[in-house]
Amino acid sequence: MKTFFHLLQEVIKPGLCHRCGGCVSLCTSVNYGALEIGDDGRPRYKDVEKCIECGLCHAVCPEIDELEPETRHRLSWSAPIGRVLSAGVARALDPDVRRHATDGGLVTALLLHLFHTGHIDGAIVARRTGPFQREPFLATSPEEIKESAGFFFDTSHGVVGLGEAYMARASVEALKPLMSKGLRRVALVGTPCQIEAFRRMETLGVMPSESVSFCLGLYCSGNFLFDEPHRMELARSGNFSWDDVVKINVKESFQVHLRDGSVRRLDIHVLDRLKRHACRYCEDYSAELADISFGGLGAPEGWTSYITRTPKGRAAYLDARGRTVEEMDRRTDPALSEKVLETVMRAAAQKRAEARNHRRELGKPVVVAL
Repeated sequence: MKTFFHLLQEVIKPGLCHRCGGCVSLCTSVNYGALEIGDDGRPRYKDVEKCIECGLCHAVCPEIDELEPETRHRLSWSAPIGRVLSAGVARALDPDVRRHATDGGLVTALLLHLFHTGHIDGAIVARRTGPFQREPFLATSPEEIKESAGFFFDTSHGVVGLGEAYMARASVEALKPLMSKGLRRVALVGTPCQIEAFRRMETLGVMPSESVSFCLGLYCSGNFLFDEPHRMELARSGNFSWDDVVKINVKESFQVHLRDGSVRRLDIHVLDRLKRHACRYCEDYSAELADISFGGLGAPEGWTSYITRTPKGRAAYLDARGRTVEEMDRRTDPALSEKVLETVMRAAAQKRAEARNHRRELGKPVVVAL
């Protein structure tokens, strides 16, 4: 049986760790406490003497294929982008939610609906701690859910410490407080690797997976490193000053929203050199194992595209529609759903092809799903 020692050799040291926090969350939840998240965001031994070499941390890692067949079968995954029940474009009905959201605020609106209707009593989200900096957080009130919306630029702090936390980081690690708080109905909002780590916990039937009721996945091109030289390079390419930036977004292009209301759009490939190393090997763009997947891709400005993947996810969306969620009128474009799926499938195919090429260059085997 392989253990965390093997995870260190096979995943963490080669730079393939996605920093989802799944291994640490699992170890802490079952009260072993052998692992922790280091200052660099990567898992490490906290107390090696406490490790019982159960191998669970190794099994739930998104980079390990041990539980992939069982997990995909359990969730009725199908090629090319996972199970699809419906797709469309929607946004939050509340204008205040939309103002603070990156796209249409659909994720926030759905979380608020689930909370107010008693389907969840908390949500694992990423809250802002500084300029473009986020940390995993267990929100237990509507106010905390709203505060987690969007990626905004804090002008009072400049761009110091922009860091690699533009996207949500280590959301799965925030599962740790669930048991101590006694929460049993929580929504997990995460990137594809975070959702996959959690789904493998479900496959194993181990804590704290029993506490999560909904998995809301985010489209993901990768996590990005915004150090000062790269920031300056982006500013020159887009002819803007970071002092004027209100927020940034990643859709079909890299979008920089400025204080005067204008938007600079840069080719998405300007971010290639900023992408974190492990993200180059991730094949999942659209959170294929989520209950619902969300993102700005395929949607007009101010709206969010979505894909429902499980009956539970589809039911939650339909229940919120017309209450906290406004759906784009399909009569104006009867082919809207097909267009969303085509756009997402193109992005997913490109990410998968690039990841497999990088994996071949690394000398790692490419696993092709049947």
